[in-house]
Amino acid sequence: MGPVAVLVLGLSCLLLFSIWRQNAGRRKLPPGPTPLPIIGNILQVDIKDITKSLTNFSKVYGPVFTLYFGMKPTVVLYGYEAVKEALIDHGEEFSRRGKVPLFDKVNKGLGIVFSNGHRWKEMRRFSLTTLRNFGMGKRSIEERVQEEARCLVEELRKTNGSPCDPTFILGCAPCNVISSIVFQNRFDYKDQNFLNLMEKISEDTKIASSSWTQIYNLFPSLLQYAPGSHKTILKNADYIDNYILKKVKEHEESLDVNNPRDFIDCFLIKIKQEQENHKEPSEFTKENLTVVATDLFGAGSETTSTTLRYGLLLLMKHPHVTAKVKEEIDHVIGRHRSPCMKDRSQMPYTDAVIHEIQRYIDLVPMNLPHEVTRDIKFRGYFIPKGTTIVTSLTSVLHDHKEFPNPGTFDPGHFLDKSGNFKKSDYFMPFSSGKRVCAGEGLARMELFLFLTTILQNFNLKALMDPQDLNTRPVVNGFVSVPPPYQLCFLPV
Repeated sequence: MGPVAVLVLGLSCLLLFSIWRQNAGRRKLPPGPTPLPIIGNILQVDIKDITKSLTNFSKVYGPVFTLYFGMKPTVVLYGYEAVKEALIDHGEEFSRRGKVPLFDKVNKGLGIVFSNGHRWKEMRRFSLTTLRNFGMGKRSIEERVQEEARCLVEELRKTNGSPCDPTFILGCAPCNVISSIVFQNRFDYKDQNFLNLMEKISEDTKIASSSWTQIYNLFPSLLQYAPGSHKTILKNADYIDNYILKKVKEHEESLDVNNPRDFIDCFLIKIKQEQENHKEPSEFTKENLTVVATDLFGAGSETTSTTLRYGLLLLMKHPHVTAKVKEEIDHVIGRHRSPCMKDRSQMPYTDAVIHEIQRYIDLVPMNLPHEVTRDIKFRGYFIPKGTTIVTSLTSVLHDHKEFPNPGTFDPGHFLDKSGNFKKSDYFMPFSSGKRVCAGEGLARMELFLFLTTILQNFNLKALMDPQDLNTRPVVNGFVSVPPPYQLCFLPV
């Protein structure tokens, strides 16, 4: 038998095995479109706008359906009831992080975002406790955010009311807050090391939302040696790791266990305690520290800066909304002191606007993937242990019953008839359940303090008629990215 015949026979066997395996697995899973061998349903999904494809599939197959991305099944949960039932009512069974091959390769199962099991619980618990009790009586995180908000205002003043793209400046502010927490010190906006770090984080976020990354995650074994932007993410990860490790070494040389200065100090003290207690194996290692620190930067800076950038675009698009927020700022805060978190309870309209910005932009449309921790019967369907679960946050944040005209930007979605702030169980921009974003509290604080401080000090001027501003995302993959724009910050 010649080599060509062997190749054809081998491919035929692989094809038949793929068909048999998919058919065998589909019998008990929720319904869905018929997958093609090997590539699954990939040709039936719009890679550039997966959320639209999920909406169309839900109309045919209901709130629970199965898609094959490659040869592996993914169960999609669409709509508030299905998402809530999984993430909250069955939170433990749906608590495992699903596989994302590119990020698994970068993080090696370490850190908070992409870890699982005991490691995830340890890293999450430690990080939340450290952030909550941060500094042991020193400056609170709120004070750090307020300080950065004042620095942000000074940088915006330097534009002298000229047209500018706010991407860079709005990226610096939340990144500096994380720097203050992790490294003790904030950076000057012109510090080259700081700029390089920001550039890598921002570039990774854009690549993660690209069509190429979606395809790479389907066939990682096949494409890992091929040229492509996944190589850039790996290269950037090495740069960020080395940068953080250098900081860790500096901290080790000046560490005072009785006087921790920042997150790195707290983690290094924990490493020493585990070693003294002869606790092995321990999750508290330098390798884990670098990944946790990277997670804090990636999840805590880029997402907030994107929301701020999108928020300013929406405020320019709707000047009547901006005017009401500024009126509330003048009434509650005035012009001569910095906004603080206590102000939020007296500013229902501003609170509603910030919630509506997050709802409308739908920052992470498909959430990060989950995985079931055991075999489970869910809504009459059998879902085997290890099955990837995608929860459509778009379907919750844009629910027609909860938010009339969900495609319209309307702060009234979060106000009652008396103008008081109205909470909604459907507000899930940070996900929900056991895997809810660990940085939710910090992000909420930054959005309120940064936006109110900007509007307290500046009027926003668009370079065109506000009605002509485009607010549709230019990328709608891992995150929703707003279109580029310029504006003028006119001092009040």
